[in-house]
Amino acid sequence: MSRPNTASKTTNKDVRIVEIEENADQQRVDNYLLRVLKGVPRSRIYRMIRNGEVRVNKGRVKPTRRLEKGDLLRIPPVVMLEAGEVPDSAIVKHGYLLDRVIYEDDGLLAINKPTGLAVHAGSGIAYGLIELLRKIHPAGTNLELCHRLDRETSGLLLISKKRLYNRYLNKLFKQKTNSNSGISKCYLALLKGRVEKNIKIEHKLYRQGKHDGERIVVVHPEGVAAASTFRPVSWPAKLTTLCEVDLHTGRTHQVRVHAQSMGCAVAGDSKYGDKRFNRKMSEVGLNRLFLHAYRLEFNLPDNGKLLQLEAGIPDDLDRVLQALNDTK
Repeated sequence: MSRPNTASKTTNKDVRIVEIEENADQQRVDNYLLRVLKGVPRSRIYRMIRNGEVRVNKGRVKPTRRLEKGDLLRIPPVVMLEAGEVPDSAIVKHGYLLDRVIYEDDGLLAINKPTGLAVHAGSGIAYGLIELLRKIHPAGTNLELCHRLDRETSGLLLISKKRLYNRYLNKLFKQKTNSNSGISKCYLALLKGRVEKNIKIEHKLYRQGKHDGERIVVVHPEGVAAASTFRPVSWPAKLTTLCEVDLHTGRTHQVRVHAQSMGCAVAGDSKYGDKRFNRKMSEVGLNRLFLHAYRLEFNLPDNGKLLQLEAGIPDDLDRVLQALNDTK
C-alpha cells in the first residue's frame, strides 16, 4: 500500500478505495487512518468517520471497527500536512533526542522524554516527539507511539519500530498493570504534604470535557476504573513527600488527579495543583510539573524476556530536591 507523498502539503482530490492488506488485519479504522494519513488532524479523521465519508465495503463504520484483510476502505479527499512540515530548525534544535534513547532493539526503542515536548502534533501543536523522531531516526515513518505521556511529564516513552511490537504493547498498556501479564509502570512525584505510608487510591476518573481548550479529568462515580499506589520514598522538606507511584491502570492525568483527591497535589501542577504551594516550590527552582515516568518492566513479545527500563531523575528535579533538603 502506498503512503502519501513527502511534499510538505499534499492534496488528494479524488476518493481512494484501498484494499486492506495482511499487515493491517484487525487494526481499528481510526488507528489505520491516523497511521496512513499522517499530518491530518485527529479531529478531521474522526469527523470523516462520523459523517460517513469513510466507509468499509460501502457501509458506514464506527472508529472502533476492526479491519479485515480484503476489506475495501473508502478514504475521502483530504489535505495532509506531512511530517515534512517539521521545520529544519526544529530538527536541528531537537537532534539531541537520539542521545536520550536508553534502549533499542529491532522492534522497539525507549526514550527519556524531556519535559515540555508533546509526544505528537495536535491542536495548537505543529509537531511533537514522534514527528521529530520520524525525521531524525533511521526507522523513519515506521516509528509509532505505544502509549502517551503528558507534555509536562518527563521520562520513559516506548516507541515501536514494528507493527507486532506496537500491537503487543498497546494491548499491555490497556490491561490492568503491575500484574504478571501486564506492564509495571512507576512514576516519581513530589507531593504537597506528608504521606507517611503506602496509600492505594481507586477513585474512578471521568473526562469532564475541556476548559480553556484543555481536557479536565475529575473523580466521579460514573467514571472509568483507575488505581494508583503512592509509596513514600523521602521527605525533602517538612511539608513535601517524594513518592514512587505505581499505576495499576493508565488513565489520562491519573497520578495528578488521584494525588489531588487525597489532598496532596503534585508540585508544579498548574491544572490540578495548589497555587500557593506551587509558588513556594518556584522559590526553590521548580518551574515545571514534578512528575517523571521512572521505571517500566514488561516481557518482550518475541522471546518473553523480562525487560527492565529505568530513567533516572532529571537534573533539574534533582536540584529541587537538594534545595528542599537544604531548607530542613
